[in-house]
Amino acid sequence: MTTVLVADDDADIRDLVAFKLEQAGLEVVTVGDGQAAVDQARALRPTLAVLDVSMPLLSGIDVCRMLRADPATAGMLIIMLTARVQEQDVEGGFSAGADDYVTKPFSPRELVSRIQALLTRTRT
Repeated sequence: MTTVLVADDDADIRDLVAFKLEQAGLEVVTVGDGQAAVDQARALRPTLAVLDVSMPLLSGIDVCRMLRADPATAGMLIIMLTARVQEQDVEGGFSAGADDYVTKPFSPRELVSRIQALLTRTRT
């Protein structure tokens, strides 16, 4: 089964994303801060991570850079999920190594569709 790591310090968003992903048949692991995201990514090696940019301890951008720099997690798919919508924020997410960038407020169905599209593209 495909495992997705969801890292967001907002419990309501974290729970909503986890619920929608589980409905789509994915296994979900959730954490509330950036350091826990790095720790779980290294321990569990999920296929994909959904990272909030603004989190305690480490930002989603920092987490993304750390995962890309580690050979064990460098190939993990990463989607940034954030309220930061300025062009430089989006550019920063992609330059850190994100595969996609979704802005809040967001459609949970669209997020699931984007995740499924990334997973499909990497399996072919």
